[in-house]
Amino acid sequence: MKVILVDDEQKFITMLAKRLGFRGIQADVVFTGDEAIQRVRNSHYDVAVLDIKMPGISGLKLKKELSLLDPALKFIFVTGHGGKQDGDPEQQEIYLSKPLDIDILIEMISKVSNSK
Repeated sequence: MKVILVDDEQKFITMLAKRLGFRGIQADVVFTGDEAIQRVRNSHYDVAVLDIKMPGISGLKLKKELSLLDPALKFIFVTGHGGKQDGDPEQQEIYLSKPLDIDILIEMISKVSNSK
């Protein structure tokens, strides 16, 4: 399984990638929406974990861009601002609050990667 992590909080997302790696999940890290778009153009990912609030493009807008590049890509949103943000309930999007519980994140990555 290959995951892309997108968050402007560099220390947080780098540590998260290491923790996922220890548990057998390959995770690439990018810090901006533009970097994420370039990576998804050049590589396949099963799941994208997106911060909702980032400078430039928000996680919700980034999802739309990435979905155009790879319609099979699944999404999990994270926020440091608590609670579910605006989203499309019909898409059954998953929203997690920071600080993330690594076991719950892994469970959600598994859940979305196995859904069709």
